[in-house]
Amino acid sequence: MSDSQRILAITACPTGIAHTFMAAENLEQAAARLGHEIKVETHGSIGVENALTAEDIDRADAVVVAADKQVDLSRFAGKRVVTAPVADGIRRPEELIREALAATPRADAPRQETREDAGTGFGATVYKALMNGVSHMIPFVVAGGLLLAVSLSLGGTPTPEGLVIPEDSFWYVISQVGVLAFTLMVPVLSGYIAYAIADRPGLAPGMIGGFIANTGALYGSESGAGFIGAIVTGFLAGYVALAIKKIPVHRYIAPIWPIIVIPVLTTLVVALLFVYVLGAPIAGAFAALTAFLAGLEGGSVILLGAVLGAMIAFDMGGPVNKTAFLFGGGLIAAGNAAPMGMVAAAIAVPPLGMGLATLLRRRYFTAQERESGIAALFMGFFGITEGAIPFAAARPLQVIPANMLGGTVAGAVAAVLAVEDNVMHGGPIVAVLGAVENVAGFFVAIGIGLLVTALTALFLLGLSARRNGTDGAAPDGDTEGRGGSAGAESDRTGTGEREPVAVGAAGGSTAAASASAPSPGLSGAAPAARAGQRRTGSVLDHLSEDTVLLDVDGAGRDDVVRRLVELGAATGQVRDVDAVVAAALAREGQGTTGVGQGIAIPHAKSAEVAAPLIAFARSDEGVEWEAMDGAPVHLVFLIAVPQEQAGDEHLKILATLSRALTKTEFRNSLLEARSRSEVIRVLEDRLG
Repeated sequence: MSDSQRILAITACPTGIAHTFMAAENLEQAAARLGHEIKVETHGSIGVENALTAEDIDRADAVVVAADKQVDLSRFAGKRVVTAPVADGIRRPEELIREALAATPRADAPRQETREDAGTGFGATVYKALMNGVSHMIPFVVAGGLLLAVSLSLGGTPTPEGLVIPEDSFWYVISQVGVLAFTLMVPVLSGYIAYAIADRPGLAPGMIGGFIANTGALYGSESGAGFIGAIVTGFLAGYVALAIKKIPVHRYIAPIWPIIVIPVLTTLVVALLFVYVLGAPIAGAFAALTAFLAGLEGGSVILLGAVLGAMIAFDMGGPVNKTAFLFGGGLIAAGNAAPMGMVAAAIAVPPLGMGLATLLRRRYFTAQERESGIAALFMGFFGITEGAIPFAAARPLQVIPANMLGGTVAGAVAAVLAVEDNVMHGGPIVAVLGAVENVAGFFVAIGIGLLVTALTALFLLGLSARRNGTDGAAPDGDTEGRGGSAGAESDRTGTGEREPVAVGAAGGSTAAASASAPSPGLSGAAPAARAGQRRTGSVLDHLSEDTVLLDVDGAGRDDVVRRLVELGAATGQVRDVDAVVAAALAREGQGTTGVGQGIAIPHAKSAEVAAPLIAFARSDEGVEWEAMDGAPVHLVFLIAVPQEQAGDEHLKILATLSRALTKTEFRNSLLEARSRSEVIRVLEDRLG
């Protein structure tokens, strides 16, 4: 091996591009220090840049992938590959390059050498795979649920068999489209879990396994295994495919191994295991639950309601849910509509409760989950309990117990209040359509149940956050959502060490003085109005002495953001401070913008930004920001842009700023600046 090697790298983060470009810059610098050539492909919000060509890959000696979202590695057949979180590309780029060069190339590809101690161990892999499945499943849940809800509300007629839509009507077609979307939901969840574990060879076996799990007739069950079965088949398919990938094969067989052999063998293994090993216990449990409920019918009505409510909320459309639903519906024909009343109340609780939770404590949820929460509220009204599945699949240990407790309470209250439902459907819609006896009691049961679910879920999520040493902010995900990645949790696996920098005396004004008194020689007009003084697209087009703070010691993250936005309001670049602060903090909820090395780059898009704003703050003591390396933040650049201008220009400015901040000399100069004008001079020298 010659001293100089050819290295390829890919950097990617699920949200924003600061992490992506800082990792790219640090890898480039590390390669230069080690005497190697490097080319870095970045996957940012403005798309793939500096794409690797087939010739690049042929000539490469090793590949580094620093990414918190799924990256297709199939093109790196037979290469030395190391994968790591994007945070490691920022913190430890030299080690990644050395690890990649030391990895053993394998004939069967794609081949990854993963490090168990850097956020890519078993636990992180499981979490990342689950998030990948959930993020791809959510659009199917939302599309299917809303189409069903609309068709039921506009075309449904209450009958003893449920809300029925005439088969010759337009709304019947719409309802069937919704049913198809729901049918695909489970295989998609399973398939993309497997894909995250084994790449492309795991996708087909995972999807087929999900269909099998959802088709109870294959293993003697009256109901499919639902989303819980999909999680089982997804991980099963992923790890079986991964195990087969590790089998060494002759180079003549290698080309067909990932596209024929692995998918076929994995599909057979998963199918046979589920049908002949896992299916029988599921079918047996289904029969046992039915017998158990029949035994409760003549006992305490409160106990029956509590058990039915808990079962309905447990797997949201799965076998346990279906057992309770069919039990309650089957008794309507026998003249006992009370059990269906208990079921109908509990059905609405998981989606309504989780939807309410996203409104009460938004920072606990990703942007994608908050959007799903609105859809869940709508689905809950129409008795579509599957609206809560994205939350339960993402964080089962917190959400499923909350759902079950709320369902238990709703079923028991409905039993006490003698609620009856004369159709095989649930949710507030059946009361609106006149199918419920004791409508007031029905809504009381639902209301109490959804409050219990929402508050319990928030309590458990907060408890989990405190146990993990975080403030409860949702992890970064593909989701870009908490789907597709373990971003924020992986970010917090850092050592907390920060590169030493020289910190000079902090002069300048306080926040209030900066906001109220323009600097000498400046008109106080928005920097955007003075853009002609500098080149178009520069950071300095949108930043001036009026938007610089040199002393924010003692302030928390949220306060720093607010003070910077207030500077923008004083210059006329921000119309509504509260709205822009909320947008910036919502972005923090998706994943920290503390990118390490004492730097944070919060950013916001809002219609209340009148002109693009870049504001700077410095703290000698450091601000706790939950940064990727766990260290306090000393340099903060806030970027705020109008919603309609949130395009390539501001993303490129963010990329330029991110790259510049990787330079120790540049950071030190900003830390040592004694006045706002000196900060501007440092920025002009580096970026102007």
